[in-house]
Amino acid sequence: MRIVSWNVNGIRACLDKGLEKVVHEMDSDFFCLQESKAMPEQVELPNYPKLHALQSTWASAVKKGYSGTVTFTPHQKPTVEMRPSMGIELYDQEGRTNVVFAKGFTLVNLYIPNGGASDERHQFKMRYLDELLAWLKKLEQERGPLVICGDYNIAHTEIDIHDPKSNQDSSGFRPEERAWMSKFLDNGFVDTFRLLHPGKIDQYSWWSFRQRSRERNKGWRLDYICVSRALEDKIRSASIHPDTKGSDHCPVSLELAL
Repeated sequence: MRIVSWNVNGIRACLDKGLEKVVHEMDSDFFCLQESKAMPEQVELPNYPKLHALQSTWASAVKKGYSGTVTFTPHQKPTVEMRPSMGIELYDQEGRTNVVFAKGFTLVNLYIPNGGASDERHQFKMRYLDELLAWLKKLEQERGPLVICGDYNIAHTEIDIHDPKSNQDSSGFRPEERAWMSKFLDNGFVDTFRLLHPGKIDQYSWWSFRQRSRERNKGWRLDYICVSRALEDKIRSASIHPDTKGSDHCPVSLELAL
């Protein structure tokens, strides 16, 4: 079972930069996008036959050109049941969650808010994180093990950011955000990449467009695929794919023996 997650920073822009080819070549069971910035009727999928052939579910923001998540899969019903919502209107209107109920696990595709725009958005993000954890634990209790992928918008530890000292007060690396990430993992979830690569440095999934950050690998690890602890022994590989271009983020992937 192969799962890929990618913040594409606009699906229409990324389609022009080769998204269809990436999805086809990565050959995953589930390809999860964040920050799609589009409603399905705004995307001419028939022009991209390899994508158009896949089943997909879209969670689009009410605000046009903003946020959004999409999950693609070659699997058809009744193999999977797909739901484009968290069930909490405040967050669903920003299109932040896609859920797939698959055999043996539930896949949650998340785009966690960026709190950098204002103190109000930071507080919104922290409320979201608290409600998200409660929702995930309830979902896990009701439906079994979870795979939770997406742009978490948090660099968890100092090894996950190129310059931790000067970013202590930066959104995405604030103490309360990092503390939430620790709490999330302490509640029975596993950061699959760090499990397999505990001390590997300079591993990032996002780079600012400014100051040639990607060329210099001055990045942050903001994109994760985490799993319920019940799936820990099923993890076979967890990777970051920095050579894949088309967005300011790169894809991350997970292979499970399911």
